[in-house]
Amino acid sequence: MRVVFLTHNYLGRPGDPSDGSLASLARALLRRGIFVHVVAPSDQSGDTEVDGVSVSRVRLARSVREWIASSDRLASALRSPLGWLALRRFRSAMRAAAQKEVTDGADILHAHSWLPVGYAAPSGIPLVLTVDGPDGALLLRSRTARSMARPILQRASVLTAVSREVGNWVQAAAGRFVDPTHIHPMPADTRGYPWTRGGSGAVVISRLIPAKRVDLALETAAELVTCGHNFPLTIIGDGTERTALEQRAARLGIAALVRFVGARTEVEARSYLERADVLLFTDRGEGIAPAAVQALACGVPVVACWDSGAAVEIVPESGPGRLALPSPEALAQAVLDLQRDPDRLPMGRLVGESWRARLAPAHVAELCEGWYRHALAS
Repeated sequence: MRVVFLTHNYLGRPGDPSDGSLASLARALLRRGIFVHVVAPSDQSGDTEVDGVSVSRVRLARSVREWIASSDRLASALRSPLGWLALRRFRSAMRAAAQKEVTDGADILHAHSWLPVGYAAPSGIPLVLTVDGPDGALLLRSRTARSMARPILQRASVLTAVSREVGNWVQAAAGRFVDPTHIHPMPADTRGYPWTRGGSGAVVISRLIPAKRVDLALETAAELVTCGHNFPLTIIGDGTERTALEQRAARLGIAALVRFVGARTEVEARSYLERADVLLFTDRGEGIAPAAVQALACGVPVVACWDSGAAVEIVPESGPGRLALPSPEALAQAVLDLQRDPDRLPMGRLVGESWRARLAPAHVAELCEGWYRHALAS
């Protein structure tokens, strides 16, 4: 079987952390005897091989690549004549490269997002389309995106989503049900993940923007102080709200308990999880919850809000997790309830082992092979 990955972001050299989940999936598929060829945009053209995976680089102008760099930029592109021009150029170049692979004998296209790469997928070949969190969120934010997405989503032979929350967004936007067997997160190589020992308090891993409600984590830390618990809080991430959040911590009287450590790579963030007692997940309506998944895979208990979206699917309601109303009082009570549970870390390790097995590239590759065979038979 010959599968072509269409993606707007693929690593450039062995060990490059950029989109490592796709690279690990491609390698796992190769080990199953499935040939994978990746088509991805770049600042230069040519065919290369990265860790045994064949990659076609499609040269695109920097201005075009900037328009597709993030979901925020894509949302802006849908409102701008220049953005639409960039999307059309992206589609033309990527479709030509993918069509070449089809002509050369590819059996399946696997597009990793409906926009931008699903938009570029040529017809005449079975299409597996995976909707991720960022491109799924576009369906909520933009009527233009929903109109644009419907024919792309309906055309897919097999439609998959990285979470049930994203699957719900797809169904609402395009009227297409995503089968539970087609819902699964992208893989991760968890071999280097530490197991937490606890002892350093709470951790938040988030962009510091209003939608992430990091101020709620600060208020939770302040509420814990009023309950007689000076619980340290480490905030990993950066963004436009950092100064305001630092000032908020000072006004709440907890500046000495809160550390803002700035943006960190995933590997660096895991070094903080190694001593974390709990991860606070305060996001609202998220399609994916990578920080919660990463924490659980390290055995770190997670407290999340009931309106957090995908985290509600992920975080257990007992054992190494709690779900609470999005208020400082409810979150603080959930943290204290967890801390009183003597089995939280042993149970966290059991849940973590389960997540590591679920995220294993070999497991996800087996699921993908099933999707591909379904697409070929449909």
